[in-house]
Amino acid sequence: MTGDEALRAFLDSLVHERRASPRTVEAYGRIGRLYLAFLEQHRGEPVSLTTLGQTTAAEVRAHLAQRRRPEHGGLSARSISQTLAAIRAFHRFLDRRLDTPCAGIALVRGPRLQPGLPRPVTEDQARGLLNEPAADPDQEPWLASRDQAVLSLLYGCGLRISEALSLTPDMLEAETLRITGKGGKTRLVPVLPAVREAIAAYASACPWPLTGGEPLFRATRGGPLSPRHVQAAMQRLRGRLGLPSTATPHALRHSFATHLLGAGADLRAIQELLGHASLSTTQRYTEVDAARLLAAYAAAHPHG
Repeated sequence: MTGDEALRAFLDSLVHERRASPRTVEAYGRIGRLYLAFLEQHRGEPVSLTTLGQTTAAEVRAHLAQRRRPEHGGLSARSISQTLAAIRAFHRFLDRRLDTPCAGIALVRGPRLQPGLPRPVTEDQARGLLNEPAADPDQEPWLASRDQAVLSLLYGCGLRISEALSLTPDMLEAETLRITGKGGKTRLVPVLPAVREAIAAYASACPWPLTGGEPLFRATRGGPLSPRHVQAAMQRLRGRLGLPSTATPHALRHSFATHLLGAGADLRAIQELLGHASLSTTQRYTEVDAARLLAAYAAAHPHG
């Protein structure tokens, strides 16, 4: 088996067994192809399944060092860490499914990362982002309704972009949404009346038929809406509202959690609503809330 065939088998397992999102499969495929190309160039011979098992820690480190160089992507420490995680996942698959262990991969350590705090928008900014699409005179009314509905889901339900765009009309028939998130973890998310109203307004204005298991959110020509469309819409909105570059679609999910916490919601409940596997991930929002309180204290106190 060649290295390319082994990589295809790994990507197929991500799709059919682990139910990974298309974006994850695309990212792992890109990382895997660059990794195999490096090994082939470094060794001067085609990569096979057997030679993948003989990969040394020095080779993996050399590949990561190459990816740091500007001419090869200039990856940040966080991106290097993600690249190493994908390579490790590939080698775990080779070990468990193709009986090709690689001792060298266990000796490679990734860069130390300082965990960044989530950057939510304020409640006023969130309201502005949700209302602004309807005020855009340059956009068709149904597209403005669509953008408003998508952003309402991100902020009102705490969904990831991929989760919102995977919705189908029949999923909205119940009072709650059954969302399958990262790692195949399923959770139930209640839908606020305001969110339902925004979706209903979009559905009535959309020129394309929205039935059954078809995608709920459509692009201009009727195809499925892509995350890039949502990111571009958010970029236009923050430009018009004068918001910082940190006001991204994912920041609305952060805002959902932070504003719930600030209103007294239970941390465990927020963990379930977000679909976090670990409570420690959700606890980052307590640091955000504490940082905001300290900033307000420093700004307002006479001795601040």
